[in-house]
This record gives sequence, C-alpha cells and structure tokens, in this order.
Amino acid sequence: MRVLLMSYGSRGDVEPLAGLAVRLRELGAEAVVCAPPDEEFAELLARVGVPHVPFGPSVRALAVGAKPPTQEDAFRLAASLVAAHFETVGAAAEGCDALVATGLLPAGARSVAELHGLRYVYAGFHPLGLPSPHFPPPGRPGPPAPPGMTDNRALWDLDAQRVNALYGEALNTHRAAIGLAPVDNVRDHVFTDRPWLAADPVLGPGEGVTYLDVVQTGAWILPDERPLPEDLSAWLEAGEAPVYVGFGSMAMRSPDVARVAVEAVRDRGRRVLVGRGWAGLGPIDDRDDCFAVGEVSHQALFPRVAAVVHHGGAGTTVTATRSGVPQVVVPQVVDQPYWAGRVADLGIGVAHDGPVPTYASLSAALEVALAPETGRRAKAVAATVRTDGTTVAARLLLDGAAGTDADTPLGSA
Repeated sequence: MRVLLMSYGSRGDVEPLAGLAVRLRELGAEAVVCAPPDEEFAELLARVGVPHVPFGPSVRALAVGAKPPTQEDAFRLAASLVAAHFETVGAAAEGCDALVATGLLPAGARSVAELHGLRYVYAGFHPLGLPSPHFPPPGRPGPPAPPGMTDNRALWDLDAQRVNALYGEALNTHRAAIGLAPVDNVRDHVFTDRPWLAADPVLGPGEGVTYLDVVQTGAWILPDERPLPEDLSAWLEAGEAPVYVGFGSMAMRSPDVARVAVEAVRDRGRRVLVGRGWAGLGPIDDRDDCFAVGEVSHQALFPRVAAVVHHGGAGTTVTATRSGVPQVVVPQVVDQPYWAGRVADLGIGVAHDGPVPTYASLSAALEVALAPETGRRAKAVAATVRTDGTTVAARLLLDGAAGTDADTPLGSA
C-alpha cells in the first residue's frame, strides 16, 4: 500500500504527517509527504527517511515577512495552492492507494483523490471549526440543543461563504478542466461527513463537538530520540531547572517579547532557556542564567525544565503535556486560544489573556504555573495522554486497503 500525506502549514502541520509516515512504514506500507518547500521541513522528513514532495510557497517567508499577510494576499495564496493541489499533489498521487489531507484547507485534495480513484481522508488537529452537534442541517440527526444555547448555523453558513469566496472559483475551474462536476460547498466537500480528529482525547476531546461522524485517532506524534546538544546539556546540569520560553513558528512581532519574558522569569528566581524559533528570540544580555537554543528535541528537553511558556501550537501543547511540565500558553492565532483554554481547564497551566505578554501578565501567569499544585496536576495528566495515535490512524488506512470497515466511531479506536 502507498499513502500520500499532504499538508500546507507550519511545523505543527508537517511533523504529525512525518510521524504517521514512519508508523505506516513500520507496518509495511509506503508513505510520501507533500509539504511546503521550507528547508526545515525537508530536513525533518529527510531525518526520518520519508520522501518529501514540496509544494506551494515558503510558509516561513509568509509568516515572518515585513508585514502580516493582507486579504489580497490570502486570495492569491488560495488560488496558487489549489493549482498546486491539482498539479504537484496530483502528480505525487500517481500509484497511491489513499490520500490523507490536512493543514490549511486542502481544497483540491479530494478532487485529486477522485480523479485517481483513491480513498480520501480529511484529518484535523483540533476540534475547532466543526459545526455544533445541536444544530444539524435539515434531515441530519443531532441531539436537542440545551436551553439558552446559541444556534451557530448562521456562523457556520457564513464560514462556508468565506471558504467558497477564497477557493470556489479556482477549485471549480480546475475540476472542470479534468471533467469533474462543480462543488457548491467547498468546506463541506473537503471535510466530508466522517473527518478524522488527530488530537489527544484528554487535551482535545471530540465527543459531542459536532454532528459529523468524527473518528478520533489521538495525536500523531513523531518519536524524537535525538540527544540534546552538549553545551545545552552542560548548562542544564549546571543549575536548577529553567523556564523554557519559545514561540515556535510564530513571528511574535512585539519587539519586547524576549526582554519581557526573560525579566519575568528571572524575577521568579529561575534561569531562562529561550527558544529562538521563527521570531529569532535570544538573550537580552550576557548573564549566564540565560541560554538560547535553536532546533532541538522538545521530547528530550521539556522533562528537564520547570515550566514551558509557548504559543499553544497543537504539537507543542501535547509534548509539554506528555512531559508532565506546567505551561503558560500565550496564544497567537487559529487554534491556539483553544489549547490555552484546555491547559487552564485541566489545571496544568495558565491561559495568558491575549497575544502580547507584559511583565506583569507573565509574572502573574508564572506564579500560578510554578506553584506546586500545578506541577502535581501536570504530572498526573501526563500519564493520561495517549501515544498510539499514529498506530490507530495507520491501522485504519491499512484496514481500508484490505477491504474492511476502516473507520470506527469516535472513542472506539
């Protein structure tokens, strides 16, 4: 069996596919990943021996450009990505048996699968963006809405209109060119009635979030056994556990974020470990209580820190949670406020109010995160996080290839 995995997005959208590809290979299948052309994604996939087919423009260039993308930029990107779905992803689909699509709305992926006769699966990494379970469209089953609950059908319809405006013309132009009928609701076409949810059931529970027949696999985790760099290991061993501060693929356009974070951590009596990330953060002076790192294994690092201050990406959140370390989540975009809320709800850390931390706000958050009871709760929740998500997803794909009923209802996988 040969599976094509595709995603356009940041590290958190690509690394899970690498994890699933590795597990598929271990179970005897082949896997290819279509992902953005950024060097770090090419290096990630090469490190685990997974073929990489680059498509679309550099994600990092879009994220850290001089100015945030405009609405006009979004329309241009949408059209170019649809073209890349039909051309580059379509070419990669030759000889495959299944296509799994995720990341920024993969508008053309299902059409590629349809053209080549492949099984198609849409997978999301968070439960946001799914329609309410209480207000299904006419003819669809769903539980009655609780008293006072707001009907979200209007918002759901507005979202469908937004997606159609971005992708509809480009998608249907390409479909017409290969003899496929037009699509009148791009979002629902992409999602299907049975999407997969590749999120941990404790961190991102899918039960009851939508009337769609969601299949929750658990998070797709790529094992990372790389040792930490020698200089970092020596610094960690030379003192008490530090607080890690890093914002991954976020640009963090606030110019004082590094200074605010370092000063807030220092005033809690802790050393500071700064993750450079796409924001290019670094030390604010030459004091030896601060150390900066680039790309390292978070799976090896996080168990050795006192707390993790991060942006709330799905991958970072699940890694920190598995490590049993308290978190301060400073959410920036998309699903990150959701993960911040889940961290707070579970009592394993703090959801920062807003995307720009100040000395006062971060100090207050660290006071809670570094409290003994938060640490105890973080260790307790760590033991509940599932690590078999890629196995569940791979088995579903392989069982489908064998002609069995591949998808199981949410919670039974």
